[in-house]
Amino acid sequence: MATKRKEILPKIEIPTLALNVTHFLIPCSPYSLSLFFLVHYSWRPGIAGCAATLLHDAIMCPTEVVKQRMQMYNSPYSGAMDCVRVVWHKEGLAAFYRSYTTQLTMNVPFHAIHFMTYEYFQELMNPNRQYIPITHVISGGLAGAVAAVITTPLDVCKTLLNTQESLALSSLSSGKGQESHRHIAGLAHAFRTVYRLGGLKGFFKGLYARAIYQSPSTAISWSVYEFFKYGLSKH
Repeated sequence: MATKRKEILPKIEIPTLALNVTHFLIPCSPYSLSLFFLVHYSWRPGIAGCAATLLHDAIMCPTEVVKQRMQMYNSPYSGAMDCVRVVWHKEGLAAFYRSYTTQLTMNVPFHAIHFMTYEYFQELMNPNRQYIPITHVISGGLAGAVAAVITTPLDVCKTLLNTQESLALSSLSSGKGQESHRHIAGLAHAFRTVYRLGGLKGFFKGLYARAIYQSPSTAISWSVYEFFKYGLSKH
């Protein structure tokens, strides 16, 4: 068991670490700039979230593809670079951006809801916007959970596009007279596939896991962001 664990962890730690380190770091700059320039607008957190997403997803989409393919059960890749090499050779550059429009469709509302919810709870608990760590932890955690729950159906479709799971592909090609599907292409195709295989419930698989993952992640991210913002403002 210990040996198996050692074999699995190195396969996913590099893309997962890169994704998590930059997942919140990249949106911070456009978010802060948007808040600065849109200071007179009440809906500025939503616009800031959208602006942050455009930059974030353009950079992180390929990393997300590599991470998810290596996390598949019985993943055939020996490491992050092996995954990149094989996918590039067999499927080309397009494979790394196959879910890009889906990712934007999911992450634009995710970050808009995320930032707006964070600002809403900050207004309730910390209207003077002082550095009070507990308010940043609670607001960040709640914001991440709310955004995660609302955007779960899109996340399910994005994961299917990135992983191209063989079970889904074989199911699509199992009917008589149907031509073989080499891959699932596009958001609409992914939605139809999820509905066919799991019905409405299929769009909410992993709901609790996603909320549990996002809540502490965003709580920590906002706490670190506010900490450094407070520290830098003093110098």
